[in-house]
Amino acid sequence: MKPASTEKFDYEGEMALVIGKEAWHVAKEDAFDYIAGYANYNDLSVRDWQKAASQWIPGKNFPNTGGFGPYLVPADVVGDVNELTLETRVNGEVRQHASVADLYFDIPTLINYGTGFTKLNPGDVIVTGTPGGVGLFWGEAGLLNDGDVV
Repeated sequence: MKPASTEKFDYEGEMALVIGKEAWHVAKEDAFDYIAGYANYNDLSVRDWQKAASQWIPGKNFPNTGGFGPYLVPADVVGDVNELTLETRVNGEVRQHASVADLYFDIPTLINYGTGFTKLNPGDVIVTGTPGGVGLFWGEAGLLNDGDVV
């Protein structure tokens, strides 16, 4: 549901990595051993609040704006994660379509970096980042309205 205090509500389809065991200072070559599974994640963004400050925190922390799931695919059944494609549709129209292999920071880099400054526990989630095609870049008509299906 679109928050009442925004005129610029946006989707960001991403992939979520769910951590399966305690992870602290994980080497890149060991990173995949720490993933329990993968899921869809919609990092819904309140763009007017996000752009009003030098930090993105206000635009990324409205209630119910981190759609997650509904399924967790176990890591051991995925195979080569770089062969996966992330696709986001709004009202049936493809808006984002990208290969996981094209992530700016690959999965081992994300896990290595994150566990370099904080310990991750089973169930913690890392969200990989947003491919091109978010609503903001489609212009005002690309942003979400009440009733849109993402």
